[in-house]
Amino acid sequence: MARGKLRIYLGAAPGVGKTYAMLSEAHRRIERGTDCVVAFVEHHRRPRTEVMLHGLEQVSRKEVAYRDTTFTEMDVDAVLARRPRVALVDEMAHTNVPGSRNTKRWQDVEELLEAGIDVISTVNIQHLESLGDVVESITGIRQQETVPDEVVRRAGQIELVDMSPQALRRRMAHGNIYKPDKVDAALSNYFRPGNLTALRELALLWVADRVDEYLQEYRGEHNVSTIWGSRERIVVGLTGGPEGRTLIRRAARLAEKGAGGEVLAVYIASSDGLTSASPKELAVQRTLVEDLGGTFHHVIGDDVPVALLEFARGINATQIVLGVSRRKSWQYVFGPGVGATVARDSGPDLDVHLITHDEAGKGRGLPVARGTRLGRPRIIWGWLVGVLGPLLLTLALTHIGAGPDLTNNVLLFLALTVGAALLGGLLPALASATAGSLLLNWYFTPPVHTWTIADPQNIVAIAVFFAVAVSVASVVDLAARRTHQAARLRAESEILSFLAGNVLRGETGLEALLERVRETFGMESAALLERDSDVDPWTCAGSVGPQPCQSPDDADVDVPAGDHMTLALTGRVLPAEDRRVLAAFAAQAAVVLDRQRLQQEADQAKELAEGNRIRTALLAAVSHDLRTPLAGIKASVTSLRSDDVEWSQEDQAELLEAIEEGADRLDHLVGNLLDMSRLQTGTLTPLIREVDLDEVVPMALVGIPDPESAVALDIPETLPMVAVDKGLLERSVANVVENAVKYSPDGEPVVVSASAMADRVEVRVVDRGPGVPDEAKDRIFEPFQRYGDAPRGNGVGLGLAVARGFAEAIGGTLTAEDTPGGGLTMVLTLPAAPSPAPAPVTGLSATATT
Repeated sequence: MARGKLRIYLGAAPGVGKTYAMLSEAHRRIERGTDCVVAFVEHHRRPRTEVMLHGLEQVSRKEVAYRDTTFTEMDVDAVLARRPRVALVDEMAHTNVPGSRNTKRWQDVEELLEAGIDVISTVNIQHLESLGDVVESITGIRQQETVPDEVVRRAGQIELVDMSPQALRRRMAHGNIYKPDKVDAALSNYFRPGNLTALRELALLWVADRVDEYLQEYRGEHNVSTIWGSRERIVVGLTGGPEGRTLIRRAARLAEKGAGGEVLAVYIASSDGLTSASPKELAVQRTLVEDLGGTFHHVIGDDVPVALLEFARGINATQIVLGVSRRKSWQYVFGPGVGATVARDSGPDLDVHLITHDEAGKGRGLPVARGTRLGRPRIIWGWLVGVLGPLLLTLALTHIGAGPDLTNNVLLFLALTVGAALLGGLLPALASATAGSLLLNWYFTPPVHTWTIADPQNIVAIAVFFAVAVSVASVVDLAARRTHQAARLRAESEILSFLAGNVLRGETGLEALLERVRETFGMESAALLERDSDVDPWTCAGSVGPQPCQSPDDADVDVPAGDHMTLALTGRVLPAEDRRVLAAFAAQAAVVLDRQRLQQEADQAKELAEGNRIRTALLAAVSHDLRTPLAGIKASVTSLRSDDVEWSQEDQAELLEAIEEGADRLDHLVGNLLDMSRLQTGTLTPLIREVDLDEVVPMALVGIPDPESAVALDIPETLPMVAVDKGLLERSVANVVENAVKYSPDGEPVVVSASAMADRVEVRVVDRGPGVPDEAKDRIFEPFQRYGDAPRGNGVGLGLAVARGFAEAIGGTLTAEDTPGGGLTMVLTLPAAPSPAPAPVTGLSATATT
């Protein structure tokens, strides 16, 4: 049975019209004769959606009892028994009531699809599992109902139901989404213009990426090799040299000129050992391109131009950015260079930019990792010079009537041998020496055209020629090998030095280190495997690259990293000389893994210790500070209810006042405890608006006894407005002022003043109390902390902690300073609201404006 097809209507927020669009599609299909039923649609009492359900067959829902309440869910069995051609299932990310057939509704949808039933469903962008953290950072709300991205990506069609934030808010204000009593709260919280704009952009980008995946699949299925410039993709070719940073920044500027531009930096390494770039410079360039919003790629290929063009065409790139060659002028005799070759072979559909930089024409210098290892082109040229060179030289000399004598001929052949050694190494030079000796004997040593040599001096000349040629070739080859070894040692020392620095600084994470291993040795994947004992199965502690191996037996290279730990690589077999550096990487990987686990254990221990400290302080607060007002309330109530004493009206009023005072203290203490709990659990969501300080500060003094004499206000009316949450600011100021009044001596009012400084507004609460020493200024803001001889009954030590927490939640700060002359000054710094641009003055004459 063929699997059913899935179609999804994706929206940026509730109310954009996903369900309406799904029901409209159902009506169109029914008009075409398609068997279509409503498996589950939630209309949320929206009139227009309810109207769209008319005329559609609806499968009865299944009732599920949970905690003495009956809920209705989609009846999967009934839909399967009905077997329609198309089923409508709303709210794909919904979590089913416990006791249902499946935990999630998307699992119900999967069952229908497996049964061959086509499904049309809806989902909002905030419910995609991979976007949970992003949505939380935008809205401040963590979505509990999610659907895996892979389930949505498998849909045959994904249609975006788009609506501008302004239109959606108008629809909300008209009551078309929520009930009127919920509209104001929704518009001021989740449905703020900034939230809706960010969610809309998120949905558009996600759908654009999905469209791009469809395009890549189509190009692959139809073998389309030409580039379609549907989206600007700029490939930056990196060599690991210092010019790479310039190229990355230039490519980022090019990408900014087009909407949706993408930068992909690629480094192409040879497959013959350590790569030819500095690992430190590559790490810097990787960080730079990621900071600029691009991606870094590592490709293996011996022919750099071919590998670069294949990569660019494979990702449907439109532009390539390369640096002008660092080679000197004479080095162009070995070839036109990578930039010229790529520009020549790129074709008309791929633009190539050659960017000048400070390193152009200064020479490449000694390669860091590959040393002077000869490449295939040089070896081929060496054999051509060593074999064809002597033949061509002989042909030229034989056509010269009165040519050079034997001595000069020997020098000419010796020059060819040295050239072959410089180009191709020892073997081409030996071939050149052998061919030159034979040709000198046959053509230029009397008697010619015979292998006989009449003059003994000629025998010595040819023998000396062969010996010198072999010696020169050996010296050149030895120098090349020594240079190569020195370059390898230099590369190894640089890598080991970089590793040692990371160990001392503790910077590199496990994933970054494994990626460094993969790049350095040109491997496809790298994984750190471990197990508890010799008989236990291997588990992967960390991996990078496609299809990492799960056992050392599956790896091309594995190096022990501990007693029951190994570093496994796939891609190719490494030579023995590379294993020394690889062993250092393996040891470092084990250290990094141990450090990460120790850090996790330390963090957990710290959390437990902090929790125990807060729990102990809370118990102490509950056992004393909360019982004190309760005891007063209990005593007053008992006295009032006593039949043995007849209380006067004055006594009754005094007892009732004591009860009220104790209740107020209890309310204040419990309120601070709840506020501290909200701050520590991260459930506090401030609503930032522009407010005037001269409105908020007086309201914060309502709970202060006799505020007119206890507090002196100095809040200028000319202060700019502040962008804060009004309620949180009021609570923060109230706690700070209450604390100051508590410690201020009698007859010394607390001064509350405010002033503007650049884009900030400072509120200063000044008291003349005993003050706080410098070493205790930060400690007084910790929960359950009270300084000095504060009476036990005056609170649980949460006032300043809550005040600082609220201040930081609204984008401000709260610090303590010494008051000149004695006392403590609390400085509350708040962000000023952006001032509107002044409106142009019209109607003035030229003289007046001048």
